[in-house]
Amino acid sequence: MSPATARTVVAFHAHADDEVLLTGGTLARLAAEGHRVVIVVASDSADEDTARVRAAELRASARILGAARVAHLGYADSGHGPLLFADPPGRTRFVRAAVGEAAAGLATLLREERADLLLSYDPRGGYGHRDHVHVHHVGLHAAAFTGVRVLEATMPREPVARAYDALTALRVPLRYDREIFHGAYSPRAEITHRVDVRAFAARKRAALAAHESQVGGGGRAGPLFRGLLRLSLPVFALLFGREWYVEARPV
Repeated sequence: MSPATARTVVAFHAHADDEVLLTGGTLARLAAEGHRVVIVVASDSADEDTARVRAAELRASARILGAARVAHLGYADSGHGPLLFADPPGRTRFVRAAVGEAAAGLATLLREERADLLLSYDPRGGYGHRDHVHVHHVGLHAAAFTGVRVLEATMPREPVARAYDALTALRVPLRYDREIFHGAYSPRAEITHRVDVRAFAARKRAALAAHESQVGGGGRAGPLFRGLLRLSLPVFALLFGREWYVEARPV
């Protein structure tokens, strides 16, 4: 599309930093082609100081990718583990938010932006994070309210499963069970759109680096992000230079 036929694309994500790995190249490419890109994040940290830091990092990432606006739905991160903790004072953890309520908030933003396309997540929420699965349901319902087209970000499952098995064979410590990654994302046959974003690999990597608290942190994301940022740009582009989507069916 040329700028004369510019469109508005809203990318709906669960948390700050999610915007980079699965959709960062797509967003940078769309912005470079003259389209309006809006990033919407469902949740942030329950801790106010951490939430402010991560919001600033998200804005920095969005500037690198060329997004015109960042918005938050205002829910708290639900966490990823066997326990779902109580809601923080005055907040609701995203996974506990009623689908219709959260979808109505997202739909308001879609109408305000006159969005042409919504990027969301596949039914598995990628690797199964409870907030990512909720993004899938909320995104579909918001699309039903507004009639906007939905593409759900994903990856082809088969190479993800093979990579997991290869790392396990090399005795690389992994924090997730085999069953998770052998059932994660979408089978290759379900994927409807493949986007070449190799020309935007440098922006994608820089946007990832903007999430400094996650890169330097000791949580699940920290070692992964540090490893990715140590890759040379050609290798990073080879591994993350394509992004995949499934065209969603209306609910």
